[in-house]
Amino acid sequence: MFTRKQKHVLLKFFSMFSVVRGYNILFVIIAQYLASIFIFAHDKPAKQVLLDLNLLMLVLASAAVIAGGYIINNFYDSEKDLINRPNKTMLDRLVSQNTKLSFYFVLNFSAVILASYVSFKPVLFFSVYIFAIWFYSHKLKKMPIVGNLVSAILTVIPFFVIFVYYKNFDTVIFVHASFLFLIVSIRELTKDLENIKGDLTLNYRTIPIVYGEKISKQMISALVALTLIPAYLLVTKYQVGKMNFYFLLCEILLIAYLVLLWKSNTKTHYLWLHNILKFILIAGVFSIVLIDYDLVLNRLTFLFSV
Repeated sequence: MFTRKQKHVLLKFFSMFSVVRGYNILFVIIAQYLASIFIFAHDKPAKQVLLDLNLLMLVLASAAVIAGGYIINNFYDSEKDLINRPNKTMLDRLVSQNTKLSFYFVLNFSAVILASYVSFKPVLFFSVYIFAIWFYSHKLKKMPIVGNLVSAILTVIPFFVIFVYYKNFDTVIFVHASFLFLIVSIRELTKDLENIKGDLTLNYRTIPIVYGEKISKQMISALVALTLIPAYLLVTKYQVGKMNFYFLLCEILLIAYLVLLWKSNTKTHYLWLHNILKFILIAGVFSIVLIDYDLVLNRLTFLFSV
């Protein structure tokens, strides 16, 4: 059995894990490595990619900055989250604000140190990224449209640093990125609909509050329609193998999402819609391995040779 002190430490750990959304960070790390193996560095053996120390440093730096971003976002949104997510907020508050801020600076400093192992350019990149996340949380988040746009860009940036590292500027990567950007943008608007109560109470000028729920739903509908363009290009013009089934499934889910969206008017409804988008994003990461079955087998043979 755990002692009281051990239980207290365990609760503190889960509290900090909740604040930095450790599950999201793990997901980003997996996504960066799968994208590196199957898209960005598809011409290199998987073993070489996985054992690349420079890539590891960039992935860890990204994880540290993202974790720091969640902390600073939690710091500025603590009152709003108490209204929108009371249960999660009570868990998050088991760690003091001073401890969170101290951890925030440690994470960002660690990210810069990790990036310096590669070269000065990643140091500059992550320094700008850290500032951009803080400026978004402090100022831009409360601005309609601009806040949503910046949030979506900041979400995609961790993949940008990897494809720049590999200097792979194939057009197909930009088409993949545009599809991801659109899905993330849809998710951001859905979160705004989900969090109307807290945003309205604390005077956050989000799109649903400034322009109304109907306009928000119309904007989401337009974004869903735009996803058809990169999805069509990826299925018909580029070689994505069995991943084409993923894009077809996405469009089916997005149609269902739209039908439900226009019938939704409560926080619970919007939460379900948010979960549909989460599933699309998670499935998208793991479906990368479907691009080429033979490639998958070749990439995994290293497990038997280590």
